[in-house]
Amino acid sequence: MNQNAEYSAVNDAVRGQFFRKVWAMTTPYWRSEEKGKAWTLLIAVIALSLFSVAISVWVNSWYKDFYNALQKKDEAAFWQLILYFCGIAAVAILGAVYRLYLTQMLTIRWRAWLTEQHFTRWLGNKNYYQLEQGGYTDNPDQRISEDLNKFTTNTLGLGLGLIRNIVSLVSFSIILWGVSGSIEVFGFTIPGYMFWCALVYAAVASWLTHLIGRRLIGLNNNQQRFEADLRFSMVRVRENAESIALYNGEPNENRRLSSRFGMVWHNFWDIMKVSKRLTFFTSGYEQIAVIFPFMVAAPRYFTGKIELGELMQINSAFANVQDNFSWFITAYQDLAEWRATCDRLLSFRQAMSDNENRVPMVDVQNSGSELKVHNLGLDLADGRHLLTNADMTVEEGERVMLSGRSGSGKSTLLRAMGHLWPAGHGSIRLPAARYLFLPQKPYLPIGTLREALSYPQSGDTYANERYAHVLETCRLPHLVARLDEANHWQRMLSPGEQQRLAFARALLYAPQWLYMDEATSAMDEEDEASLYQALIDEIPGLSIVSVGHRSSLKRFHPRHIRIENGHLVEQTVTA
Repeated sequence: MNQNAEYSAVNDAVRGQFFRKVWAMTTPYWRSEEKGKAWTLLIAVIALSLFSVAISVWVNSWYKDFYNALQKKDEAAFWQLILYFCGIAAVAILGAVYRLYLTQMLTIRWRAWLTEQHFTRWLGNKNYYQLEQGGYTDNPDQRISEDLNKFTTNTLGLGLGLIRNIVSLVSFSIILWGVSGSIEVFGFTIPGYMFWCALVYAAVASWLTHLIGRRLIGLNNNQQRFEADLRFSMVRVRENAESIALYNGEPNENRRLSSRFGMVWHNFWDIMKVSKRLTFFTSGYEQIAVIFPFMVAAPRYFTGKIELGELMQINSAFANVQDNFSWFITAYQDLAEWRATCDRLLSFRQAMSDNENRVPMVDVQNSGSELKVHNLGLDLADGRHLLTNADMTVEEGERVMLSGRSGSGKSTLLRAMGHLWPAGHGSIRLPAARYLFLPQKPYLPIGTLREALSYPQSGDTYANERYAHVLETCRLPHLVARLDEANHWQRMLSPGEQQRLAFARALLYAPQWLYMDEATSAMDEEDEASLYQALIDEIPGLSIVSVGHRSSLKRFHPRHIRIENGHLVEQTVTA
């Protein structure tokens, strides 16, 4: 399935149960081993948020006394209220600082916990491999790093903001209801009319805001994906710099990167246009909100029913109530970005769940002392058969070479043995013994050479003498002095050196079974012969299953099996 189509299908599948799935993604942290610290921080942050509301109510009351003092030209009361305000401001600053500090502490702890959970899940059940092969999700690295960061930050920010707004709304609604008085309209008396004006004003504006800005959800989702695609394409250029340079492929790569950026550009332009319309509306709404309460309350002031201080208190209370009712408007762009982030995380988690719940069509288990392939069929995604009802047995200590034409299924058979090929039928029984796979292109993690050599074990598994011995045995003596040098070894070493390093890794690990997929394709025949002989001499009784096509390999494999027309055909080995 096309990647974008798959993405859309998964995304559509989660939309119907969006909030239930977001809840399922959010709540585990608050029930985890960190729940004590998490709840303590959350309660502290909520308390400080409510304290900020109390400060606002305090200031609202101060407004009344302050403007009344101005109206009466009471200088003593004026300076007393100025000092009073300084005390309020000092307490407010202290509360704001610690509210931010504790919120950030809670955010990074939640993000760290979620990141570890997603690392474990992504690397488990071969999700990182299967999702990449099937094209289920784009840029999982961005989803784990950036999207989890945005999810925790925005979820806490929006959640705490909503709580604060609800409490503030209740507090200032009571104040506004009490000070606004009543008004008579068409013979009907409306109590607390300023409250109802604020409610209607914000409700109409919220509805219009959603109509204008609802496209931002999808556009933000696309923007995150296009930005990640662009970064990934640039990383590909860095990873393949030498090949691109030798091909003189710079113009092609320029076109490719420009095309990727073009998608970023056009989508961002759409975001700009929607944001412009939304900002026109919200800015106008905010500006009108400055004078709207004065316009509505002015008749009572000019008739002498209220004083200037009360008018200013009404204005302050109205502004707070209107702001609280308008939370949806002011937070709309953040909500749109949050929704887009959640959609991406949910589709990623759904893809992992689908892979984890998929019943393997090829039954691969570790048991016994022999390698047994029974009634094995392997299929490609397009339905083409690579192997049909194949049978093979390799006994302990045997060395077997698998060959065949390109595309016949040699490497696919090894992938099936490594639990990496889902399509097919039949069974594979791998020996329950220490084993190692050597792919054609070895993986060398960025770090010290010692860590790259001992992978997947830790760098301190073996003594220095052992590392030096295997490097010299594998014709890499010039690397002995660089064991503790940290570098990007996959770039530093030639393909032949990388493959020799993989053989050194095998000598260190000393498996009982070794599965190799064109593991000497970048070596000359002399190096190939030397390294195969080293394996045979230094790991007595080693069982080897090699995929290869060179005739020079035959002398190291007493048994030769060829894949022909989807069948495993035993070949006669001549001296």
